[in-house]
Amino acid sequence: MFDLSVFNNLSDVKILVVGDVMLDRYWTGDSSRISPEAPVPVVKIGELDDKVGGAANVARNIAHLDGQVTLLGIVGDDENGERLTQLLASENITSALVKQDQQPTITKLRVISRQQQVVRLDFEEAFLLEHAEAVKKAFSAQLDKFDFIVFSDYNKGSLSNVKEMIQMARDAGKTVLVDPKSKDLSDYSGANVITPNKTEFIAAGGLVSNELEIQNSARGIMEQCGIESILLTRSEQGMSAITTDNKTDMPAQVLEVSDVTGAGDTVIATLAMMMAAGLNLADAAKVANLAAGIVVAKLGAATVSPEELYRIVNEHLFASKQAHYQTPFEEVLKHIEFARQSGEKIVFTNGCFDILHAGHVHYLEQAKALGDRLVVGLNNDSSITRLKGEGRPVNPLKERATVITGLASVDWVIPFGEVNNNEFDDTPYDIIKLVNPDVLVKGGDYTVDTIVGADLVQKSGGEVAVIEFVDGCSTTRIIEKIQNK
Repeated sequence: MFDLSVFNNLSDVKILVVGDVMLDRYWTGDSSRISPEAPVPVVKIGELDDKVGGAANVARNIAHLDGQVTLLGIVGDDENGERLTQLLASENITSALVKQDQQPTITKLRVISRQQQVVRLDFEEAFLLEHAEAVKKAFSAQLDKFDFIVFSDYNKGSLSNVKEMIQMARDAGKTVLVDPKSKDLSDYSGANVITPNKTEFIAAGGLVSNELEIQNSARGIMEQCGIESILLTRSEQGMSAITTDNKTDMPAQVLEVSDVTGAGDTVIATLAMMMAAGLNLADAAKVANLAAGIVVAKLGAATVSPEELYRIVNEHLFASKQAHYQTPFEEVLKHIEFARQSGEKIVFTNGCFDILHAGHVHYLEQAKALGDRLVVGLNNDSSITRLKGEGRPVNPLKERATVITGLASVDWVIPFGEVNNNEFDDTPYDIIKLVNPDVLVKGGDYTVDTIVGADLVQKSGGEVAVIEFVDGCSTTRIIEKIQNK
């Protein structure tokens, strides 16, 4: 089994994603009546949401796993193209898009009511060969910057020259992964890995009556098409990683499916990230399989964070809940923003948490229950000394952060208490301003008007909550008890 320290390499990974990029629009509202004009529901739109789609969603998944990603594709010289470019920047994706004025930016508009899609409207025209040539030229200019290339094909014309681009990449010593769409898989000749789903595999000549048939037909396709390996995604049957001399099967992991939208994007993004971080195909595929299980349990084209992925990999592949992934402090704000963009509710609380006790654990569990993600502001060592006196903290910041992030209820820790302009700042006010939580939580006998940062949160439309501490639980009392022995 691989070493979990591979997660420490994710922020060093650089990947180029090339393919058909799209703008996904979601119009959501309530429907309570049928139109008098036709037997269709009337949806009163109350919420508008735009997300990156297609190859851009692959790039988004890579960015949310802390990878450094550049996206190459085609957009129109139009408002939707500008909107897509803005979204890419907000997702920490470097844009290398080819802009042209002959075809519109591919846009898919979904009308949703009561968590069900009512209709999808597609605005698109297949791109011309001259546009694909421009992509190939831009690809040549970008190639030397990356060791891993992901091609995401949605059969919209951006990858008409994909075979030539794969050859260019392989000649340059790059590793190439492809999410295919063409029935003729020889279009992807030279690829290290392709990731067809079961339907695409059958359309390309694959046989699926039994495991031996899958293995033999896959190897036949690989030999005929010049492809090194196949990761076959099989819906409820999980995945199979097939090479010339091995077949590794991974059962589906999801317990409850909410939405399979974008699951294939998550699979190839995670596979590329883990291979680029140092894993072999079989191990990377196991991780990608677990990532798919996470995202299909979420609504919409979701992503997985390093924290979520580490936790489930540790639990399922290592049968252990002892180790944990601690987000580097400098990455926390980025992870929080990604979670917010995915529609998750952010909760914030703060404290010293010097010696963790049952009261802390109970309090943090209650705080987490008020939203989806919990951020803990942690007083740094000098701040605790100023507040509690000499001899405190008992445990230094790094150790306190490690213990706190080991709790299932805590997603991120941010230290505070630095000296600014020769003035001590022992409150989390500036951190709360940066995090901008949906819910601010404080424990004890505070009232809302006495909680630091309450004004900031309420002004932005958030909530402020007070949770009672557990009687008899106190770090000071624990220290006094130890000293009196």
